[in-house]
Amino acid sequence: MRDEVFTLSSRIARPAAEVFAWHERPGALQRLCPPWERIETDDADSGIHDGARAVVRAKVGPFWSTWQVEHRDYVAGKQFRDGLLSGPFARWEHLHEFTPDGADACVLTDTISYRLPYGGIGHAAGAAFTRRKLARMFAWRHAVTRADLESVAHYGAVRPMQIVVAGASGLVGRALVPFLRTQGHEVIRLVRHRASKDDELSWDPEAGELYAGKLEDADAIVNLSGENIAGGRWNAARRERILRSRVDAARTLVTALAKNSRRPSVFINAAAVGFYGERGDELMTEADGIGQGFLPEVCLAWETHAEGAARLGIRTALMRFGVVLSPAGGALAKMLPAFWCGVGGRFGNGRQWMSWISIDDAIGAIHHALLEKRCAGPINTVSPAAVINAEFVKTLSRVLHRPAVFPIPAAGLRLLFGEMANETLLASTRAVPEILTATGYRFRHPDLATALAHVLGR
Repeated sequence: MRDEVFTLSSRIARPAAEVFAWHERPGALQRLCPPWERIETDDADSGIHDGARAVVRAKVGPFWSTWQVEHRDYVAGKQFRDGLLSGPFARWEHLHEFTPDGADACVLTDTISYRLPYGGIGHAAGAAFTRRKLARMFAWRHAVTRADLESVAHYGAVRPMQIVVAGASGLVGRALVPFLRTQGHEVIRLVRHRASKDDELSWDPEAGELYAGKLEDADAIVNLSGENIAGGRWNAARRERILRSRVDAARTLVTALAKNSRRPSVFINAAAVGFYGERGDELMTEADGIGQGFLPEVCLAWETHAEGAARLGIRTALMRFGVVLSPAGGALAKMLPAFWCGVGGRFGNGRQWMSWISIDDAIGAIHHALLEKRCAGPINTVSPAAVINAEFVKTLSRVLHRPAVFPIPAAGLRLLFGEMANETLLASTRAVPEILTATGYRFRHPDLATALAHVLGR
């Protein structure tokens, strides 16, 4: 059997040397893993020079496969190649080429020569599936590479920072860490187990334990830590964990920073538009007050403890996130199985407003807040185009090419989820990103259809 060949080229409005350097940085491989794929990469980053190797585990259906690839044909600023040493293909060679297109742009070309296993039988069974999968994956990869490089260019030359991230294993944290590393920053992850890697620092927020001296070199702190709000019904014990996990994390970080003479220039703390509670059709800006209910109380306590950093003279940004759209976790991931099966539908009457943001804009907004000195205090981290739930469902079904004709009555949601249904699934919060817009943040996905098509690779 002869090899199949897949090729995709894209123009990027950045110099070839800069685009090549992006691929050399730690985190590039993780950044290029689409969110709808189940992919695990080796934490050890050996680079892309000749002889360096990478191990990747990927899941297709119920089956996991392990890939081991070796980098070859490295030419600085121009190309490198990945060759399969072991894995599910009979042969796999992936050439990355970076061709200048004038002084300030280049053409990125990915060329993959591959041969499916099991000869003619494998080709007949899997050729079309493989071509579609490659086209979908690399269209997404090129879009992310282009956006990551072009969208941050307007910040100009940025001094590399050491950024400490709490909650790095969560939905936003898993996307943020590789993004920051490909931007040239050093990331230290706070972990609850014993630190065993150079990029890890142990802490125990429940006990208030974090060695302050380890934060003295930090230029920025990003706190994304907190118990999953949608992890189950809100009984008394879960409500306490939701509240304590956020308060303890913020307080432990601020207490540690207070002990140091050298402090970071910026402290970013995750919060939520749940601060505003049920507000009907009102437009919520950062100037609006707190709502009624458990989530507003949690957000207020969360933000109050984080503001201790501001009292230490540290610029403090309170990122009030809407629904973060990613098939890798969160609300969208929970909704997808029903929609793929054609049994999705609106929640209740569908008239409640949903404030949302794509995962790439969520991490882009954090990066913006790290660099933009005008970002301080509450910041609505949402797209400019909130939608009602019925419109969200209609758009998702259109992107997936699936019907959505099975609404879930409000009474059924309350029966399943109790109080959580009232404050999350049925609550109406129409927030607008007034501060992000005023400080010049450029949304990658300002409308819902574009955002869903991107994160789902459709």
